[in-house]
Amino acid sequence: MTVRLPWRKKDVPIVAQSTETTDWVSRFADEVIEESERRAPGEATSLATAPVLVVASGLSPSGPIHLGNLREVMTPHLVADEIRRRGRQVRHLISWDDYDRYRKVPAGVAGVDESWAEHIGKPLTSVPAPKGSAHPNWAEHFKAAMIESLAELGVEFDGISQTAQYTSGVYREQILHAMRHRGDIDAILDQYRTKKAPAKKQQSQKPVDEAELEAAEGSGAAAEDDGSSGSAGYFPYKPYCGNCEKDLTTVTSYDDDTTELSYTCDACGFAETVRLSEYNRGKLVWKVDWPMRWAYEGVVFEPSGVDHSSPGSSFQVGGQIVGIFGGKQPIGPMYAFVGISGMAKMSSSRGGVPTPADALKIMEPQLLRWLYARRRPNQSFKIAFDQEIQRLYDEWDKLDAKVADASALPGDVAAHSRAVRTAGGELPRTPRPMPYRTLASVADVTAGHEDQALRILSELDPEQPLGSLEEVRPRFDKAEAWINTHVPADQRTIVREEPDAELLKSLDEASQQSLRLLLDGLESHWSLDGLTHLVYGVPKVQAGFPADATPKELPAEIKIAQRTFFALLYHLLVGRDTGPRLPTLLLAVGQDRVRALLGE
Repeated sequence: MTVRLPWRKKDVPIVAQSTETTDWVSRFADEVIEESERRAPGEATSLATAPVLVVASGLSPSGPIHLGNLREVMTPHLVADEIRRRGRQVRHLISWDDYDRYRKVPAGVAGVDESWAEHIGKPLTSVPAPKGSAHPNWAEHFKAAMIESLAELGVEFDGISQTAQYTSGVYREQILHAMRHRGDIDAILDQYRTKKAPAKKQQSQKPVDEAELEAAEGSGAAAEDDGSSGSAGYFPYKPYCGNCEKDLTTVTSYDDDTTELSYTCDACGFAETVRLSEYNRGKLVWKVDWPMRWAYEGVVFEPSGVDHSSPGSSFQVGGQIVGIFGGKQPIGPMYAFVGISGMAKMSSSRGGVPTPADALKIMEPQLLRWLYARRRPNQSFKIAFDQEIQRLYDEWDKLDAKVADASALPGDVAAHSRAVRTAGGELPRTPRPMPYRTLASVADVTAGHEDQALRILSELDPEQPLGSLEEVRPRFDKAEAWINTHVPADQRTIVREEPDAELLKSLDEASQQSLRLLLDGLESHWSLDGLTHLVYGVPKVQAGFPADATPKELPAEIKIAQRTFFALLYHLLVGRDTGPRLPTLLLAVGQDRVRALLGE
């Protein structure tokens, strides 16, 4: 399955590599091209005849495919896209490990209960989809959500179903070859079986958070055994039972000449003898399967998580086994965990780690791409589902402005470019990207009333009023989704229906004067910039300073006076000490209602 994107432009000029924007992506692209040329020297006389470079990702749809797994895709995607920008042909394979065994019933998945435990040991494509799903099986259900997210993120790829590969006999020769060389494979694996586990190092970094622990646990194939050894010897192949479909089988004999294989099932007691030259219901064990695929597909670049990269792990062992299949180990950087801020709120409702689809509900694809592009694969980072998302958007918008006026640093320019466009063209973007925190505040106060939201947003800049909400979409929709799904009810903004008469009566002369100064200036300052100047200026004027005096010209007491004034306004408007930014809140409430609530 090849995924192409609907917005992709057909004839986009190739962007040459710039030495001024060299970043980790460019450096890996250099290495991949050099490695490809070493493997096939002299074959290419031009870019048009150069061999297609292959980069790869592997995803197991054993449950919701989370944001940690996304790094498995984004790392080779960014490298592949850089290679495309240079005019080279590249193929990004995503291997869907849907022929893996179903290991456990994941928590918090809608439409799934403990009855799914009866399917443990079957291929993922033989497990029923969650109740209510439109998809034919478990694997297809979770693949579909990821495919949709990758399209929104601008990731083009060739998808390969390992169920289809194995059950159609594509790997038959590789399986027979592995069985003929099982002694060689066993000898390699035995080097690591007999090694003592390395002593645990003193922990020098902060503990891994809950999201990272769950991401590590859900990494899938790293926990695979490396084959069965018994009285009949070692076998790198595992049949799925012809009766119960589970992989709880033991190979009891194998004949290299006839390819006859006998096995028994420990789950149901079934036994049979098959010809492996004709049999398609089983697979190579993970530590053999992965290097086999490197050789079969000619993979030059494939990253792996920390669980695959430790001493004696599948990537290290695979580097030796791949030679048995006549291949070479790909360039394989280790990537670090992706953490989640605001995870606790998410876990309580979902019971699992957030997925790319969850992130794309509250952030534009450009921002999510940027988070993966700006950090080297071995650097961990967090994706925000809490208030931190507003700061991330502020940082992104500042970078956007710096890129526009050519003041950004080269590395930042490169990360920005990889976030907003691919070799195929620019990703769709919000026509008028107002600050995310402003949009979130407006969505909070208006609670779904689009006409009110449009009124407020139009008053932010009276000289350039907003014509329709379409100008701020999809960013406005993302901010609204964040407010509705990730801001607790007790932190939502509810404007008072009536003035707080008791509080108004209790105000001293200084507080009453501050309100009069604000009310007198509303008419002439009714815009976002104007109200910002006004609310910060009132305490300055009361203290005898000009409203436009800078912090350097003011005593420290002014900041205290401003905080006191702001707290008073919040109490009178929303009955709390804090709330959305006051200029935005005032615009949202409307001038007439503000005057009424402030006692005019």
